[in-house]
Amino acid sequence: MPSKQKNPLSPKKLLLTKWTAVNPTNKRKHFLVSKVILPELPEQAVEYVELEAVIDKQSQVIAWRELSNSPVWLQGWV
Repeated sequence: MPSKQKNPLSPKKLLLTKWTAVNPTNKRKHFLVSKVILPELPEQAVEYVELEAVIDKQSQVIAWRELSNSPVWLQGWV
């Protein structure tokens, strides 16, 4: 039987992943990670990603760790 355990998120593998907002605003429900924002210094960790709404191409920058908050974000397009 397949495991239901979630794979841990990695900022290096988030580019072009699909996300669904649990509580959509302005009909923006489905999002795509359009950019992983690299830090100014290469030795610093990645902290932010840019999400683009599929419906109207509006983008927002969030901390990539927020995507693991399941009451707010679901992985994939649901």
